[in-house]
Amino acid sequence: MKKSQKSYLLKGKYSILKGEIGEGTIIWNFVNIMKDAKVGKNCIICDNVFIESGALVGNNVVIKNNVLIWKGVKIEDNVFIGPGVVFVNDRYPRSKIIKQLEKGLSSTEPYGVREEEWLENTILREGCSIGANSTILCGIEIGKFSIVGAGSVVTKNVEPYTIVAGNPARVLRRLK
Repeated sequence: MKKSQKSYLLKGKYSILKGEIGEGTIIWNFVNIMKDAKVGKNCIICDNVFIESGALVGNNVVIKNNVLIWKGVKIEDNVFIGPGVVFVNDRYPRSKIIKQLEKGLSSTEPYGVREEEWLENTILREGCSIGANSTILCGIEIGKFSIVGAGSVVTKNVEPYTIVAGNPARVLRRLK
């Protein structure tokens, strides 16, 4: 274990860290935090996590092993993300080349398809919990203190203080 100059702890020697990382955050093995990604204070980032440029992680967030967080995902404070959770930021994913050809552009034209045309944001509100191996589609909001059951596929907004589960995720009960 070593302590960095930025006052977060690296528990693994193979991490690639380029983003902004808050004080007191603990980072385990094989974590990639890309340039322009932001991780708040006192977080725990477990093994094999990928946080893409433009993703935002709040304070006191726990991200378990094998989680993929893409640009356009905003995670507020005190959120728990279970192992194997996957986020999506493109509702109709295709190769950039295919998207350019669909628009009648040359496959060699640089930047023919702009990110604004496909990127959809996702927000996880304060205190919510996402169960293991869930998939969170883009363009939705997971409400404050809600719970997503393990293995769920979340295709629409989850109201605050609600438990959802299944494929697609459905309301099981309200907490408040």
